[in-house]
Amino acid sequence: MLLSGTVVADAETVIQDGAVVVEDDLIVAVGDRLDCLERYPDHERESYDVLTPGTVGAHVHSVQSLGRGIADDTELLDWLYEYVLPMEASMSPDAMRTAAELGYLEMIESGTTTCIDHLSVAHAGEAFEAARELGIRGRLGKVMMDKDAPPGLLEETDEALAESERLIREYHGVDDGRIRYAVTPRFAVSCTEACLRGTRDLADAYDDVMIHTHASENRGEIAAVEDETGRRNIHWLNEVGLTGEDVVLAHCVWTDESERELLAETGTNVTYCPSSNMKLASGVAPVLDYLDRGINVALGNDGPPCNNTLDPFTEMRQASLLQKVDRLEPQALPAQTVFEMATINGAQAAGFDRVGKLREGWKADILGLETDVTRGTPIHDVLSHLTFVAHGDDVQFTMVDGDVLMRDGEVLVADAAAIRSNARAFAAELDAAT
Repeated sequence: MLLSGTVVADAETVIQDGAVVVEDDLIVAVGDRLDCLERYPDHERESYDVLTPGTVGAHVHSVQSLGRGIADDTELLDWLYEYVLPMEASMSPDAMRTAAELGYLEMIESGTTTCIDHLSVAHAGEAFEAARELGIRGRLGKVMMDKDAPPGLLEETDEALAESERLIREYHGVDDGRIRYAVTPRFAVSCTEACLRGTRDLADAYDDVMIHTHASENRGEIAAVEDETGRRNIHWLNEVGLTGEDVVLAHCVWTDESERELLAETGTNVTYCPSSNMKLASGVAPVLDYLDRGINVALGNDGPPCNNTLDPFTEMRQASLLQKVDRLEPQALPAQTVFEMATINGAQAAGFDRVGKLREGWKADILGLETDVTRGTPIHDVLSHLTFVAHGDDVQFTMVDGDVLMRDGEVLVADAAAIRSNARAFAAELDAAT
């Protein structure tokens, strides 16, 4: 397939009249359109206004999709324990499958091609099956909670780790490596020391298995960890083995100087979730400080109950604007940096090589966007457009691993109307139960 348009190959490379050529699951050429047409005259051709790498949602909760809007105007721990965890505990396998499908459908429709997905305690296999079916690239993990969890989510430590290992053996590396595993304790507040240390042992036992958890999102969470362990959150996670290049920590809003030094020294990945942090009034993550220290910072939407959208372009806009107003610096987090966070930084955090740029020999994860809309007129700078103007519904074409998941705004890999209908039905059941 030969795709043509303005090609944003990465944050520094824009080809105004360009093309991307795909064979099987790989990009075989990126360059001038006429040159590519001459070299590949027999390839199927499609044209879009702008072609970009697929974005990476480096911290999402697909299975919380049924709870969009159920917990507005609450702070983190109330949001979690009074609304979201009871919802997760009440969900049947079929509801969990539909919730995951709805989340992945929204990602495909709005331009997320890779995600790091924090699932739930039960029925996590349903989300793995949904990810395989819909074709998303993902690093998924079953949540573990072996203390301070509501009925239906509390597990014995050994059972939590054993179920995680079973899922690793069943799903890690399937579909030619498109689906991979992250061991996923929810956060230090709801996990014992044995569970956290077991997380590290389990990740080390399998090649390319990562670790994904929440950290230092909210002051109440930090106080709870410090009261129990006598340590700041990041220091506690480091002590039990949950730092390093194979670890993704979502949020990291409230960290002190020593914790930031530790994140940098260990090469730990951080995911910035600005919309969630604003909506839950958690605070503003010190993203500029992290980047200055060489910490890899990716971008995530978090979950539909605390955002309430999985649109990556909206998140890019929020990411930049929040840092500017917090620092009172208009130069803070410019479009180029935000685009890197949403693409190549996210791919690095997720542990996927050759993903996050449009490059010869890299994976064919590609978006095609339309720009012929009033709010997109005129375009002086395409990176500025993508960061501050574009919406997820501008995405018309989504390709993952060389497979076309959406063309001309129509999802090809699932019955979108049926998924939405099922989601409304299960959401009504959840409402009736509360």
